[in-house]
Amino acid sequence: MAGWLIKRGSTMVEGSLFYVVGPSGSGKDSLMSYARKKLATNPKVVFAHRYITRPANAGGENHVALSEEEFTTRVQSSLFAMHWESHGCRYGIGSEINMWLAKGYNVVMNGSREHLPYAQKSHPKLTPVWVEVKQEVLAERLRARGREDEADIRERLMRAAMYQATPGGITIRNDGALEDAGEQLVQLIAPKEALNKSFDKLRTNGV
Repeated sequence: MAGWLIKRGSTMVEGSLFYVVGPSGSGKDSLMSYARKKLATNPKVVFAHRYITRPANAGGENHVALSEEEFTTRVQSSLFAMHWESHGCRYGIGSEINMWLAKGYNVVMNGSREHLPYAQKSHPKLTPVWVEVKQEVLAERLRARGREDEADIRERLMRAAMYQATPGGITIRNDGALEDAGEQLVQLIAPKEALNKSFDKLRTNGV
């Protein structure tokens, strides 16, 4: 688990970084959206927005749109905790996540499989969260969304098969209902102290 420790009085507080990855069509964005809504009132979980050189109205995730010039300036000013390029766009995670981690918050980010080895160098205790689906399910989802032709789908399936969960990572299978995999993600990223308090409340109420 990712850990950045600070001291509050006599209590050591640890923030964890969860690096969520998965092939296109795995439902990664849907899972993160589900968890974000479920944990919206939890003050100890923060979902990091990505900075992307893509228009804000391009669809998909709720990101911060930057021009190429703006992105380059932020790189030169060391304003990103990590950044990478993929499919003609540049992606960045703001250095603010380091402050959140230092304050004991659990941080969830949308990562890149290709960039994972570099992310582990800058944040060696991060927890990779691999979202996986069966190849046939992945193919069905890619065809259903209608954004790729058959050649593109075959390429994406080949790329998906290239990446396997790394040691120390967590695998969430998203072949079935979104709620099933979504709840697994919620249980993983929610601070354990908060979960324990919820369980204690249930016990008190006799559940």
